[in-house]
This record gives sequence, C-alpha cells and structure tokens, in this order.
Amino acid sequence: MKMKTQISGGLLSLFFGLSAHAQTLDLAACLRMADSANAQIRSAKLDVAINESQRAAYLSSRLPSVNFVADYKYNAIIPGQVVPAQFFGGPAGTFAEVKFGVPWVLSNTVQLNQILFNSQVNYGLAALRINSEIVKIKRDMTIQEVKHQVANTYFILQGMYQQLQFVDSNISYANRILKNMDLMVAQGMIVQTEADKIRINRLNLENTQANLQATKSQLEDLLKILVGLDPKAKMALQNDEMVQKSLLVDQNAANLFAIKLLEQQQLMAQEEAKGIKMGYLPNVNLYGIYQYNVNMNPETDFRTGIDGAFIGLRVDWNLFDGLDKHNRAAMNALKQQQIETQTNLAQQQLQMQIDQNKRMVEVKANALEISKEQLKLAESVHQHANLKFTEGLIGTNDLLQAQTGLEQAQTGVVAAYVALRQAELEYLKSNGNIK
Repeated sequence: MKMKTQISGGLLSLFFGLSAHAQTLDLAACLRMADSANAQIRSAKLDVAINESQRAAYLSSRLPSVNFVADYKYNAIIPGQVVPAQFFGGPAGTFAEVKFGVPWVLSNTVQLNQILFNSQVNYGLAALRINSEIVKIKRDMTIQEVKHQVANTYFILQGMYQQLQFVDSNISYANRILKNMDLMVAQGMIVQTEADKIRINRLNLENTQANLQATKSQLEDLLKILVGLDPKAKMALQNDEMVQKSLLVDQNAANLFAIKLLEQQQLMAQEEAKGIKMGYLPNVNLYGIYQYNVNMNPETDFRTGIDGAFIGLRVDWNLFDGLDKHNRAAMNALKQQQIETQTNLAQQQLQMQIDQNKRMVEVKANALEISKEQLKLAESVHQHANLKFTEGLIGTNDLLQAQTGLEQAQTGVVAAYVALRQAELEYLKSNGNIK
C-alpha cells in the first residue's frame, strides 16, 4: 500500500519514457502474465493445493490401520516367583522359588485398528471442506489485489509515456525558438537576456526529462516483478490513448470476497458448534490382534510356538469434562454473533464504497473531459502567442507564460486520465471484478 501511494503521489511530477526494442504488452497481456507468473498468486494457489493435500491426509484417518511389532528378547536371568511349596506336594507353610519362561522369547504381533464412530473425525472433515473454500477465497482476493497493482502501475506508466511525449515536444519547440533567437542575438536584433529566458525554460524541461529517465527503471522493474518478467528484459506498453473509454463492462456483477470470507467463517463456527455437541457421544473403535510367540531353550533343545488372536470393541466415553464443552459452546455462540455483526457491517461498508467509487468514476470522467478542453484552449493560446512572437508583437515573457499554461494543461490531462483509470480500478476492486 505504501508503494502504491508513493507511485500515485508522484504522478504529477515524475514520469518516464518508453524503451526502444522492447516487448510490447497491453493490459490484458500483463494481467494474464501476472495470473500465471506472479509470486504472490503462485503462493496463494499453492495454499489451495496444500489444503487439498491436508484433506486427503485427514481422510486417511477413516481407513483401517495395521501395525506390526516384533520383540526378540533374551532372558539372561530367567525371572522367578515365590509360591507355596504345597502346590508341588511340599509341606504346608513353606515356599519354593519357581522360574517361569525360557531364555529366548521371540514375539511377533500384528494389530488392526478401525474407527467405527468418532464425532471429531466428521467435524474435522467438515472444517477442512470449509477451510478449503476460505483458502480459495483468499486466493481470489490475492489475485484481485495483484491485478489491481498491475493495472494501476500499467495506467500510471501510460500517463508517464504521454507526459514524456509532451516534454520531448516542448524541448524540440524550445530548441527551434532558441536557434532563431541566437541568430537574432548575433545580428543585434535582440539582447542576450531574451534568449536566456528561453534557455532557462529549456533547462527546466531537460531536468524534468532527466528525472523521468531516472524513474523509468524503478517503475518498469516493479511491473516486471508483478507480471513475472525477467528484470533484465526490455518492456514497452501498448498505447492506451488519452480517451474516456471505460474499463467497466458489467457493472452489476459483483464478487464480494470479504462477505464470502465472513460467510465461510460463520459456517466454520456452526460446524464447530456441531463438533462440540458431538463430543458428548462416545467413540467406538474395532481392533484385532494376532500374536505368535516362539519360546526356546538351547540347553534342552526346547522350541515351541504359541499363537493367539482376538477381536475387541473399544468404547471411549467421557462422562464429565469439568464443563469444558459447555463453556466452549457458550464461546462459540458469542463468536457466531460477532461474525454475524461483522458481516452486516461489512455489507453496509462495501455497498457504500461501491456507490462512492461509482460516483467517483463519473466525477473523474468529467474531469478528464474538462482537462482535454483546457488542453485544446492552451494549445490554441500557445499557437497564437507563438505567431505573435514570430511577428514581433509580443515579448519573451508573454511567450513563456503561454508555454507554461500549455505545460500545465498537458500535465493536467495526463493526471486526469490516470485518475479516471484509478477510479475505475477502485470500483472494479470493490466489486471484485478486475479481470
């Protein structure tokens, strides 16, 4: 935003020229290039792809999971346990130490888990679906913002090119006048001071021209970055002409991304409320285990395998959570009210902004017509003053006054043109229709 303000604010004082032998682009081409090559747009599109991958990964949690565990153990000292001796026919009241197991135990286990019901899985899928829409809306908002920057820079450059043509024309005129006046000074027909007045004006024009050239690379580099061009590539823009044609095609169509975003946030809050309520239900999982143990005693050459399998149903039910879900439900209700209030306010503000921008387009269009009429009058006055100056009927000061009026009128028509295009862009941006 700061960069755009600096560019717009410098319009009346700094413009730059068109490079020769450059790739010629119109606005549509610039927007297409930005759509495919701009770094911000690419990043926003990758966010959408990442979200889709997250959803696919989350969906996998509904599929069964199979785990294999192997435990190969050597009992260096076989653990024992004390038991009553009478178990083995010994005297009552005495105890004997009995060791259980063998030195080598090879255990292999395969476990299957399948979710039968989990309230948070369904909520998570709904949340991911809504978040996918949110990410897409943010992507579209990013595209609109970038295209606004591209179009804004494009039209400022259009104005700069036209302004540079005016400056070049004025310098050429000053050179022609000076050529004649220098001859007249040499012949003693006028004093040197009169020629110096024109020379001062020419120096001012050349200084302006130098500033234009200094600014040229900065703005072209900015546009190259926005459309994804190589910074070293040369570029030229197709002439848009200083006309009052409108960028507005379908003024009734609207893509109010801010409202769409709030609507999706409201849906997310509603799904969150459903998830909180579903949290009162138990979770049910199906699981099965198959185990095969190999017991070995190398000293006695004893080997035996023992297998086992079972299927189970696990119910996990939180009966009391310390009012956690109750409090979260209350917070969620307040959040939904807040989003509803924000949506209503945003709708009012956006409609007001759209109406204001539409009126501003009409104001700027009228301003351009007035500026064009002023330029015609200034050109006529300057032409008349030039004729009188040639005939010796007016002096250098009168000619310079007419020249100054012409230069101001030229700058005015360029500024009015860019202001109209910017007003139209603001209207299109508020409607979400920069294409």
